[in-house]
Amino acid sequence: MDARPLNELTITEVAKKLRAKECTVQDVWDACYSAAHEKNPELNAYLEIFEADADAIAKAQARIDEEGERAPLLCGIPLGIKDNILIKGNIASAASKILGNYKAAYDATAIEKLKEQGALFLGRTNMDEFGMGASTEHSAYDPVKNPLDTSRVPGGSSGGSTAVVAANIAYASLGSDTGGSCRQPAAYCNVVGFKPTYGRVSRYGLIALGSSLDQIGEMGKTVTDVELLYSAIKGNDKHDATTLPDGAETVSVPKKMKIGVPRDLLEGVDADVLERFNTTLAMLEKEGHTLVDVTLPTSKYALPVYYIVLPAEISTNLARFDGMRYGLAERTDTLLGDYLESRTKGFGAESKRRILIGTYVLSSGYIDAYYRKAERAREVIRKEYRDAFAVADVIATPTSPSVPFKFGERSDPVSMYLEDIFTVTANLTGQPAISVPMGMVEREGKELPTGIQFTAPHKGEARLFAIGKAVTGEAL
Repeated sequence: MDARPLNELTITEVAKKLRAKECTVQDVWDACYSAAHEKNPELNAYLEIFEADADAIAKAQARIDEEGERAPLLCGIPLGIKDNILIKGNIASAASKILGNYKAAYDATAIEKLKEQGALFLGRTNMDEFGMGASTEHSAYDPVKNPLDTSRVPGGSSGGSTAVVAANIAYASLGSDTGGSCRQPAAYCNVVGFKPTYGRVSRYGLIALGSSLDQIGEMGKTVTDVELLYSAIKGNDKHDATTLPDGAETVSVPKKMKIGVPRDLLEGVDADVLERFNTTLAMLEKEGHTLVDVTLPTSKYALPVYYIVLPAEISTNLARFDGMRYGLAERTDTLLGDYLESRTKGFGAESKRRILIGTYVLSSGYIDAYYRKAERAREVIRKEYRDAFAVADVIATPTSPSVPFKFGERSDPVSMYLEDIFTVTANLTGQPAISVPMGMVEREGKELPTGIQFTAPHKGEARLFAIGKAVTGEAL
């Protein structure tokens, strides 16, 4: 019999126990809730831990009792939800002072779908303000600590959503991924992080950052759990015109895959991280998969392209936070004064930096020199990936060039932005990507996690789950 505490199990493991009547939904909730209250004061992964919803717990238990094996596996499972995804009646601040007291007036589509499954929500997770960051140091409500080493960052911007999974204070979580925000922190916290194809999951009820880049993503302890969570929330949505139609074709999943490796992009990766990467590829090759060299010459420019496109979209999306309609409102003698005071006090330093950059690249005289050139380069990157997928089924890179760094080590914005170097391309192209653990490396006498990222063609989620399970050893 499994002697592990309930909160340390995977979704599939605890779902099996619930159906075998070895525990109740209340037991499952209590295990996560008590662990969250015990660990969160140190980790700061939850901005708010919700009190038990007795009615939701009772309904989930009744559904499992009545439907048994037919009940959704997520029924009665406590999840963490990133603070930029709306849950009706709860605060959704995007970890910003400007939305500190904003209560959601409706459920995000992803939340609606999880409620239909009978899932429970344990709390709203901390993040970089509005999703701007790779360390969760840019939260207006203090940073999140990495559960594996609290002197180090958990990654970002979905650092809280990842930390709650790694710390066993949620079974899985939802985050948002605009440039790697589900995958990079997953690599830093030794869990699985996933970004679907753009349009596979509705963005309705996700506080917008970069509308052509954002996707709701999933974090879990296993690839199987992440696949389960993704399957529950995907699908067309009348509220989001960018969602793909239901039944949209998917790409095939070869039993043995051709794994594309862009070796020209790997310069600058930490030596021990690169060694783990090559070891993982060798293991996959031994299992019958084939390694194929691919060339993605424009991808080395993906980061500057991304940091033109994203701030441009940020400056547009964040213009709505003006102190007039919702959120922080500072009153002065003039309308302009209201805007200036509300936004100056409400936004943090990184938000202000990116708003200014975005306003600049969209301004008269510079939009052609920067933004439109970046969009043309983005199309070239898309084509290069399409060409690469003509010879490879998936493309592999390290998720991050380094291991989780200590707080304050990336105080220079450019060094922080470089953490996204392998992840931003999937957002620029709209392709799905997954990060799975690929082992630990030793730094300063401590074992620190690394992750391997796989990218697939559009609608290639099934390929990613298959190759991810090949790395982790999970059954297909």
